[in-house]
Amino acid sequence: MPRRSAPRTPRHTARAPHEVRIIGGQWRRTRLPVADQPGLRPTPDRVRETLFNWLGQDLSGWRCVDAFAGTGALGFEAASRGAADVLLVEQDAALIATLRALKERLTADTVRVQRGDGVAALRALAPGSVDLVLLDPPFEAPELFAPALAAAARAVQPQGFVYLEAPAAWHAAALADHGLAPHRHLHAGAVHAHLLRPSA
Repeated sequence: MPRRSAPRTPRHTARAPHEVRIIGGQWRRTRLPVADQPGLRPTPDRVRETLFNWLGQDLSGWRCVDAFAGTGALGFEAASRGAADVLLVEQDAALIATLRALKERLTADTVRVQRGDGVAALRALAPGSVDLVLLDPPFEAPELFAPALAAAARAVQPQGFVYLEAPAAWHAAALADHGLAPHRHLHAGAVHAHLLRPSA
């Protein structure tokens, strides 16, 4: 009679913590919680590291806006590296609560948290009033990209930068329509990371 093997018990593999970490600056290695929400997609560590290598490690005195803040990873990374003023804009109430709690925990006095629409917040800024605009719109909302780019181009100062994270590459001709020009580009997995400058 053939031997029957014992029933196999399911293997439980350890899952990585649902969090990301700040890579550099005064809050280096600080972990940021990532809520289990559909569409919430924090910028990967490797991409953030590359972005801040492009920008230089010291952002002392910079004025920054993270227009689709989510976990706040991009904005807190900028503040950690010395940015003088960082505005985090987010629509979701639960994420806003998490961002405010993190601001308090870090005593991040240079960070402001604002609930609202990222594009509207950029349009409300004085022209040329910020040094860096961080754009990471939901990939499932492609209609946000063009107005966000146009609003960012207006808000950023002539020597400033706009960072765009998107599911596909944006090329020079499309960016020119919004007053921006490509400066750096990285393709990592499903993410295309662009560092842009205002057009001359």
